[in-house]
Amino acid sequence: MSLLSRRLPIILHDICMVTLAWVLAFLGRYGLPLLPHVEAVFWQVLPIVIIVQSIVLWYGGLYRSIWRFTSMPDLSTILQGAIIGTLAIVLVLVLFNRIELVPRTSLLFYPCLLIFLLGMPRLLYRLWYEHSFKLLFKRQTGPQRVLVLGAGTSGDMLVRDMLRNYTCGYLPVAFLDDQVRLHGGKVQGVPVLGSIDKLSEFVKSLPVDVIVIAMPAATDEQMRRVVEYCERCTVPVRTLPKLDNLVNGQVSISALHDVAIEDLLGRAKIQLDWQIIEAGLRNKVVMVSGGGGSIGAELCRQIAGLNPTALVIVERCEYNLYQVEMQLRQDFPDLLLYAHLGDIVDAVAVYSILEHYHPEVIFHAAAYKHVPMLQSQVREAVRNNVLGTKIMAEAAAAQACEIFVLISTDKAVNPTNIMGATKRAAEIFCQAMNGRSATRFITVRFGNVLGSAGSVVPLFKAQIAKGGPLTVTDPEVSRYFMTIPEACQLILQAGAMGQGGEIFVLDMGKAIKIIYLAEQMIRLSGNVPEKDIGIVYTRLRPGEKLHEELFHADEKLCQTSHAKILLADHRTNDWDQLSDTLKQLVKACDNYVESDIKKVLKAIVPELNETSY
Repeated sequence: MSLLSRRLPIILHDICMVTLAWVLAFLGRYGLPLLPHVEAVFWQVLPIVIIVQSIVLWYGGLYRSIWRFTSMPDLSTILQGAIIGTLAIVLVLVLFNRIELVPRTSLLFYPCLLIFLLGMPRLLYRLWYEHSFKLLFKRQTGPQRVLVLGAGTSGDMLVRDMLRNYTCGYLPVAFLDDQVRLHGGKVQGVPVLGSIDKLSEFVKSLPVDVIVIAMPAATDEQMRRVVEYCERCTVPVRTLPKLDNLVNGQVSISALHDVAIEDLLGRAKIQLDWQIIEAGLRNKVVMVSGGGGSIGAELCRQIAGLNPTALVIVERCEYNLYQVEMQLRQDFPDLLLYAHLGDIVDAVAVYSILEHYHPEVIFHAAAYKHVPMLQSQVREAVRNNVLGTKIMAEAAAAQACEIFVLISTDKAVNPTNIMGATKRAAEIFCQAMNGRSATRFITVRFGNVLGSAGSVVPLFKAQIAKGGPLTVTDPEVSRYFMTIPEACQLILQAGAMGQGGEIFVLDMGKAIKIIYLAEQMIRLSGNVPEKDIGIVYTRLRPGEKLHEELFHADEKLCQTSHAKILLADHRTNDWDQLSDTLKQLVKACDNYVESDIKKVLKAIVPELNETSY
């Protein structure tokens, strides 16, 4: 249905209002009854006025708006249409009859009357519409009364959306905000009562059914402080996602969700040089190993949006590969995507894939990462994490790949477990490979990511769903945390910055105690720690540390051009000695002699604490 047919009743209404405005303006000057010659001019001029004014209103965009959402932009359109229409009418009348017997005062009164007659029905309709729906909704269910924390731009947009859509189930009753200048004022007609630290008092004195945190730009510390205030109240809490995750930066009711642990961590906005990142990947064939894992899949999603010539995914898990392929084909239908089932330890498969696609950039995310499990699976850990990386790196060099980015872990620093030692050995090999071919080898090292398959967050969620208890290894154990999108963005940035041979360390912020994480997740689920859901301490598992480190004492840490990316000045290794040692490692794996595997791994990574296994 065309815009004309859909808006026909409104157009007819406005034609009537134009006619009425012109009649009133004309009669305001001549009165009744009109003299015969004046009446003749009136009837001659009226069609001109209607046609000219209607054309101006149509092309001015007035009929694209919806009456029930009438606001200041619509009134501005009416104002412009009335003024431009009057000028156009004057111009046409000058050509028609030199404005004979058309009073000048009528031309002054006409736009004022027209603005009133076009604007007032629209405003009255909106008031009627909103009032009638409000009464209807109250009769049916009764909306949840909302106390909004944050009276800034996001809070303003959110409350406006609530007031426009009464069927949404929310009715804002007040704002709280720490900006003193806002106290006592109103936003969208909703009062700003005071600061957020008085939340408990206002919840007791006001009829509040739900608290909504409208602070998407809040930092980690600010968000934790606000959530702590909310936890003292017995009222459900909902929040907006952080600013980076809002769709097109738009705030709406649909974006609200229950507060999750991800909302309290990793909220600092990361400034990235997307031009440099895109320039390094645009029109290039990019390959991601382990592309079905948590980090690998997110890397694929972000790379897909940077216009690569093609994206090649290598993944050994059939289901993970299926999932990431389906999602990428849905979200990026124009992407040239190749998904391969393959094992990085299978040298024939790796060389075949690289020879076929000739990737120019490789992100090597494939790795075994489960610390306690790998303590008793030494051969598999070494084959996958060390020898698999060796095969990938050598194949990349053989195919003259431009950039090879190894994704490492903070557990590679002073390792006390097999997993960390294997990742450190992979770092050493990639550093040694740099300069031996045209390929630039870059390592990116970081800590835990929230929500990854092996992280503690999914474990705690499952334990809470079962009613507890939550298992924490030690009251003092702490870890660095970062969200998956953050980590992947910084990996891309580091890959674009690297010249070859660097170990980039991502700034993970402050280490978080796991007990804090557990308690917060219990509270966010609406329960009380140790009362509704207990916490038990299970002791550190084999290979686990109390506190992780991001760099070795012998690695001099330097700043880079990016505030969140540091450079670890790495230690050098003798290539010939390393090559001989790796041959021994291959032989030990082929013979399945785990004692020899551990011995050779220790030779490559002397800082490995032998008592850990």
